[in-house]
Amino acid sequence: MKEKRSAVVLSQEEIAPAVYDMWIETSLAEQAKPGQFLCIYPKDKSTLLPRPISICEVRGDRKALRIVYRVAGTGTAEFSGYKKGEAIELLGTLGNGFPPEKANTGKIFLMGGGIGVPPILELAKQIAAARKTDQNIIVQDIIIVLGYRDEKTFLKEDFEKYGRVYIATEDGSVGTKGNVMDAIRDNGLTADMIFACGPMPMLRAVKAYAADQKIKAYISLEEHMACGVGACLGCVVKTKEVDHHSHVHNARICTDGPVFDAEEVEIV
Repeated sequence: MKEKRSAVVLSQEEIAPAVYDMWIETSLAEQAKPGQFLCIYPKDKSTLLPRPISICEVRGDRKALRIVYRVAGTGTAEFSGYKKGEAIELLGTLGNGFPPEKANTGKIFLMGGGIGVPPILELAKQIAAARKTDQNIIVQDIIIVLGYRDEKTFLKEDFEKYGRVYIATEDGSVGTKGNVMDAIRDNGLTADMIFACGPMPMLRAVKAYAADQKIKAYISLEEHMACGVGACLGCVVKTKEVDHHSHVHNARICTDGPVFDAEEVEIV
C-alpha cells in the first residue's frame, strides 16, 4: 500500500564520510518489508521530486524505521541536516522487497555492496530470528558478505549479530582486497541461495555466479527513480517475460522490483 504520511526524526548521525544513519518514527513501519524503500520529500519546494531511500531496519515495536543513505545531491544533503523532532513527509512503503521465507533452510549468502549494504540488514535480522532459538548463537549458515570502498565499514557490527561476516574493500584496508566476489573466492565460501543488493557491476557478477553454481539468487536493483510509483517508466530493466503494464520485455524497478529473481532480468 502506497501512502503519503507525516513522520518525525528520532535521531541522526554520520557513520562514515557522507553516510548518514537516521531513525524515523512513522506508521509506515507497521507494513515495511526487507528490501522495500521510501520516498522522502525535500522541504525545498524548488526540488520537485521525492528521493527514494531503502529501508535499513524496522524497530521491534514496528513504530519506527531506520534508513542509512549517502549524500549524493541537493535532496539528500538537505536530509543530512535534519534534527531530532523534525517533521518530514514520506511516501511508502514502496517496492516488493525480498522473500525471507524462502531462506528457511540451507546456507545462504546475504551480499551488499556500497550503499546496497543497508537494505540487507533487516533481511539478515528476520532470517536469523526465524532460524535460531538462542539469540546469543551466531547462525553459521547465514554468510554475510559486504563490500566497501575503504576501512569505513558502516553497519559491520550490526550484521555480526546475525551471521558470519566477511568484508571486501576496494583498497584492501579491511578483509579481502577487491569486491564481494573476491571475498567469496578467497575464503572458499559456498551457499545454496543468494540475496544481494548493490551496484550493477556487482549484481551482474552475482547473477553469473548463481547461474554457474546453479543456485537461486534474488537481487535488488539500484536505479535512478523519478516518480517511485511506476507511472513514468523512468526505471526499467529488460526481462524474459512480457510486462503486463507496457506489453514489452521490461519491468519497472520501482514497482515490479526492486527485488527480482536474477534469472528473470537482463542487466547490462
